[in-house]
Amino acid sequence: MNQSLFGPKKLGFGMMRLPMCKNDGAPDTVDTDQVCRMVDRFLERGFCYFDTAHGYLDGQSETALRTCLTSRHPRHTYRLTNKLSGGFFKTEADIRPLFESQLAACGVEYFDIYLLHSITADNYDHFCSCNAFARLQQLKAEGRIRHIGFSFHDKPDFLTRVLTEHPEMEVVQIQFNYADYEDPGVQSHGVYEVCRRFGKPVIVMEPVKGGRLATLPAEAAAELDRLQGGSAASYAIRFAASFEGIEMVLSGMSDLAQMEDNLNHMQAFTPLNGAEKAAIARVCSILKRQDTIPCTNCRYCVAGCPRQIQIPDLFACLNAKKQYEDWNSDFYYEVNTNGHGKASDCIACGQCEAVCPQHLKIRGLLKQVSEVFEQVPSQ
Repeated sequence: MNQSLFGPKKLGFGMMRLPMCKNDGAPDTVDTDQVCRMVDRFLERGFCYFDTAHGYLDGQSETALRTCLTSRHPRHTYRLTNKLSGGFFKTEADIRPLFESQLAACGVEYFDIYLLHSITADNYDHFCSCNAFARLQQLKAEGRIRHIGFSFHDKPDFLTRVLTEHPEMEVVQIQFNYADYEDPGVQSHGVYEVCRRFGKPVIVMEPVKGGRLATLPAEAAAELDRLQGGSAASYAIRFAASFEGIEMVLSGMSDLAQMEDNLNHMQAFTPLNGAEKAAIARVCSILKRQDTIPCTNCRYCVAGCPRQIQIPDLFACLNAKKQYEDWNSDFYYEVNTNGHGKASDCIACGQCEAVCPQHLKIRGLLKQVSEVFEQVPSQ
C-alpha cells in the first residue's frame, strides 16, 4: 500500500513556504514561474508527493498547485494531500462545500490523502461535534478521497485517545525532527511511538524545524561540516526519514536551490550511519544551550492577530540576536514592524496561543521581544 499511497521516494514537496513576489505595497503573490520549474524538476527526478492546505499562503497554495502542477501534468504522475482545517468550518453542513471548493481550487477530482488538520486537545471536540471523521469516511466511499488521516500537534497520551476512538484513520502526520525528538513541549519521540504502536504510517512535517536546522549556530554547524557529506538541511531530513514507519518527509522548499539540495540527498536515500547520528547528538547538545524560542514559522498565529503583529518574524529576530549578537537583528526588527504591529502593541487577547501548534506562551515571549528591541521594561 505504501508505494501506491505515497509514491516511490520519501521526500514530499510541502507547499507552505513557496517563493513569493513582492508587489509594491500589495500583498505578496506566489512566484509561479519559479514554482513551475520546481514542480517540473521534482517530478523529473522521480518524486511525486505534494502537500497543501486551504489556509497556506492565504489560500494561494491551492491555486498555485493548480497553476503549476495539476493543469500541467497528468493526474497519475503525482500524489496530492490536502486538509480540512477547523477554522474554515463551523458546522457539519459547511464541510462538503469547503471540500468541493478545495478540489476546484486545486483543479482535481479527488485527493490521494485528505487529513483533518492539526488535531489538538483544544479543537478535537469541534471536529467530533461536526462529525468530521464520518464526513471523511463518506467522501472516501464516494471516491473523492483515496485515504484519510489527520495531522497532529499534541502529546502522546492524547494521540492514543484519538487513534483508539478513530481506528479508521489510515495515516498520521506529525512534527518530527532531531531538535524536537526529546523536547518536552513537542515530544516527537513519544508521538512517533504511539503511531508505531497503532501501526499507522507516518508523514513528517517540520523536519528542518521551519528552517532553523538549516542555518545552525557556528559551533553546531561545524559538527556537521566535519562529516563532509551534505548540508545541514540534508542531515535533518535524513534523520527523520531514517525511522521505521516514516513513509514521507515533507520539506517546505522556498527556491530551486533548496529543492536541488534535497533531491540530491533523497534521490537514493540512505539512513544515517553511526558517525552521522553521533554528530547530530552533539548538535542537539549545542542547541539545548541556546536560549531560543522554538517557533517553526507556521504563521497560524498571524492571521487572527488584531494588531497585525508578525509574531514568527519577531521571534526569529530575537533568536538571531541571541545566537549571533549582531546588528542585523535590530535592523530586521524594524523591517518586520514597518507597517505592522510591534511586540509592545500586543493586547494579550490570546488568539495566537489558542492556535499555536507548539503551545508557545506567545504573550510572554512578545514581552521579551519588546524588552530587547524596544527597551520596553517588563510590567
